[in-house]
Amino acid sequence: MPSALPLAPEAIRAFFPAFAEPSLAGWAFFENAGGSYTASHVIDRLTNFYTRTKLQPYGAYPASISGGEAMDLAHARLASALNVPVEAIHFGPSTTANAYVLANAIGDWLKPGDTIVVTNQDHEANMGALRRLEARGITIREWQADPETGHLDPADLYALIDDTVRVVAFPHVSNIVGEINPVADICARLKGQNLITIVDGVSYAPHGLPDVTALGADIYLFSAYKTYGPHQGIMVVRPDLNDSLPNQGHVFNATLPRKRLTPAGPDHAQIAACAGMADYLEAVAALLPEDRTANPFRRAERAMHDQEQALMAPLLDYLRSRNDIRLIGPATPEGRAPTIALELDEPGIAAARRLADHKIMAGGSHFYAYRLMQRLGIDPEKGVLRLSFVHYSTPAEVDQLIAALDAEL
Repeated sequence: MPSALPLAPEAIRAFFPAFAEPSLAGWAFFENAGGSYTASHVIDRLTNFYTRTKLQPYGAYPASISGGEAMDLAHARLASALNVPVEAIHFGPSTTANAYVLANAIGDWLKPGDTIVVTNQDHEANMGALRRLEARGITIREWQADPETGHLDPADLYALIDDTVRVVAFPHVSNIVGEINPVADICARLKGQNLITIVDGVSYAPHGLPDVTALGADIYLFSAYKTYGPHQGIMVVRPDLNDSLPNQGHVFNATLPRKRLTPAGPDHAQIAACAGMADYLEAVAALLPEDRTANPFRRAERAMHDQEQALMAPLLDYLRSRNDIRLIGPATPEGRAPTIALELDEPGIAAARRLADHKIMAGGSHFYAYRLMQRLGIDPEKGVLRLSFVHYSTPAEVDQLIAALDAEL
């Protein structure tokens, strides 16, 4: 684990207008798993679109042509960041909406008696739609998390695989457990068995957009509003798989890859603004001139990970020192993201309200991980206190959080 911060906090925070907002001064933001601050690169592109090209794109006149080009650029830039073909990028109003459309396509594609494996570590809004396919005669099989730790053991998954299984869906990172699941290893094993893999990357992507090709996932979903962008869901779908899934868009768009999994009209401005997410990651990479990694997106991903590992260490050290708090997931930074859930004697939201007295922004809920709460023996209505941060947080804010926890818990 790195002992020093690879990224200067003041340089990173200069890219986020929220850190110059007077009403937020002194507040430490520890609810990033619910949505990140937005980078100025994104805001600038959104403002430009609304100012200059807020009209129907892809038309015959200059402003319309420019609007379409801005949207095309977003597809191309995110494809580069994720290392996938540009035709693999799909936008929707949210990851939940994308997952719903995807599940409907898969339900039309599979036949009764086929099996989908899901987990009880998932965020319900992202994978619950797959479970509903049971009403169509599709078998749903559950890969279960450990009831004490929330860990998903790949050996338990492989024991569930038989000749009926066609699709396996699992999270890259749970929004409660925080443990990084070995996606590349799992996808490689399942690809050898000709199985389709769907990976929910919503809780991983804020910590560095991954190389989806290297991961080997057939479908990878995440949310732009949690990755420093606007409120859009982004779905990577292997192009040949997209071609084979039943069309969910208008009948006259069936031959257009970008529209086959998009039944509603796209949000032109927000899609165009998503190019700013790639701009931001390149700006992060530019802060690391000593790093010789050619690909700026991989450079940014590694730096964000190392930054967060260093920031997590003192908080986890403090939490391990207490015997009155149940820490969900790994107790050390290695192998986890900085999404840290605590079971307390009181509802998580009650503790979050008291932390607000110390200018700590945190969350308390089951956070849509309802089945996981039940598996862990936690009343979902009581929920957990969740402390989540990203690379723009600072050591001083972590100290502020620890002091607040010490005072209130």
